[in-house]
Amino acid sequence: MSKIRGLMGRKIGMTQVFGEDGSRVPVTVLEVGPCTVVQKKTQEKEGYNALQLGYHAKPLSRLNMPQRGVVEKIGLDHGFRYLREVKVDDVEAFSEGQVLTLEDAEIGLLVNIVGVTKGRGYAGTVKRHGFSRGPMGHGSKHHRAVGSAGMSAYPGKVIKGKKMPGRMGGKRHTIKNSLIVDVRQEDNLLLVRGAVPGAVNQMVMIHFK
Repeated sequence: MSKIRGLMGRKIGMTQVFGEDGSRVPVTVLEVGPCTVVQKKTQEKEGYNALQLGYHAKPLSRLNMPQRGVVEKIGLDHGFRYLREVKVDDVEAFSEGQVLTLEDAEIGLLVNIVGVTKGRGYAGTVKRHGFSRGPMGHGSKHHRAVGSAGMSAYPGKVIKGKKMPGRMGGKRHTIKNSLIVDVRQEDNLLLVRGAVPGAVNQMVMIHFK
């Protein structure tokens, strides 16, 4: 069977494991799959080869009519909360309704993990960018303020891209070359070294190299 390049999963949390030399390794536990092939995209029809994967079951009553028609066409009695496309070389090696798991994952492989960082709301420059605060004396009146932001007579404006207060977090972020420390196929668990963006139970995309 052709190798799948990516699967969806969710972040379970962080823990630690110990290597053969006794070193402590911080790892993130991911529940990866099972993902179901919902549709096949072909070069002849769509102009590219890809699979549309579904993850996390969702009742039919919660689907709109187009989504419901797609899943009923392949004989499923439920829909999916998440749908993503993954490019493949040989579409015909897969079938609609096929369930994909961690069979291609191996210890020691490097993967890219895509997630959405935790949203922190509207934050100032001290929290958002790590600016230093001003003196805390009662007369300073400059504790956590931005400070000088504008320019002189020319150009007489705030330069675009300057670090300012604003919305913090809640952005798509990719961790590249995360090392697979352990694979537990029977539980659909993947342990990768280091941190992964996002909150617990949040969906992440794992891209295999």
